[in-house]
Amino acid sequence: MSACAWALGLLSLCASADAADAVAAGPAATVVATQKLFVSGRDGYHTYRIPSVIVTKAGTVLAFCEGRKTGRGDAGDIDLLMKRSTDGGRTFSPQRVIWDDGPNTCGNPCPVVEEASGTVWLLLTWNRGSDHEGKILSGTSRDTRRVFVAHSSDDGVSWSRPAEITEHVKKPTWTWYATGPGVGIQLRRGPHKGRLVIPCDHKTAPPTVTYHSHVIYSDDRGRSWRLGGSAGPGVNECQVIERSGGQLLLNMRRERRVRTPRRYIATSDDAGASFSKVSADEALVGPACQGCILRHSWNGGAGRGRVLFSNPAHASRRMGMTLRVSLDEGGSWPVSIVLHAGPAAYSCLTRLSDGLVGCLYEAGTKHPYESIVFARVRIRFPGR
Repeated sequence: MSACAWALGLLSLCASADAADAVAAGPAATVVATQKLFVSGRDGYHTYRIPSVIVTKAGTVLAFCEGRKTGRGDAGDIDLLMKRSTDGGRTFSPQRVIWDDGPNTCGNPCPVVEEASGTVWLLLTWNRGSDHEGKILSGTSRDTRRVFVAHSSDDGVSWSRPAEITEHVKKPTWTWYATGPGVGIQLRRGPHKGRLVIPCDHKTAPPTVTYHSHVIYSDDRGRSWRLGGSAGPGVNECQVIERSGGQLLLNMRRERRVRTPRRYIATSDDAGASFSKVSADEALVGPACQGCILRHSWNGGAGRGRVLFSNPAHASRRMGMTLRVSLDEGGSWPVSIVLHAGPAAYSCLTRLSDGLVGCLYEAGTKHPYESIVFARVRIRFPGR
């Protein structure tokens, strides 16, 4: 059996009580199926990047990404694309353009489902195609990075025109700005139950440029958005979960000047209004790259919630898209499975209507940006 097949079939377990339970229960995770949803060079786009996936209240799977027209870079003519699945991620529709603003850059999808109404809110960013990040940071760009929101009330069949919310969620001293990428959450517990929270990041203006993660939120089911707390410096792209006790856990990418190949975390005890000091999660190895953390399930008591995390579990993007499982609210990660042994980069997680986990991730054989792959994964937890 090859090393890759072994990695796909077995688990990497830490020496802990939870790990022992997992061993006793048998194999905890298996890949059921994978398919390439977006393949670079096909359907009119040079490269597809920045995956995001979410399941609607009705069970429809919505897979988003950026379609980059002329090259692999982060600036230029970039459109926001989507595919839908009504059978739990087994098959998907042809790709659709959700936002095309001519030669400009439309992207960084970060959707969230408002459970009471079923509305899907989609947070996005925009900049002129000729304004690359360096120009925006230095203040020499013609425009700046702007923030928008669109929504769908029919499971992604149709979408509103993106509406700008920059003045409500971006400070004047911030230059670069990104929503997600990945997904937002709706709070389930505490005095701010129902709040929609979107993870974001930003950079400050020269001469001292600093990198930070932050959140924005809505307390009126997505109709208006406000700026929440920030974490950093030294971190940027992030994802957020709500812990069983109501605390928020922000999981963040390190910026390139931070040499330690680890993920970084911060917590909030006030529903995202402020965050703690940033610290490294020593168990989560990773390059300067986006990763995804997701609440899989609640277990009715503190310390036993199921949380998932995906990223290239390596010091670089050269190998190892890995799905990890935590049984203690993200405190430790005793179970892992390799989804792709070769080059990999960004990813996004969701829970499918049949109980399987969906992971949408960038992967290839020579470099990570050859395709965006959707994997359906079965996870069997101890005691089930």
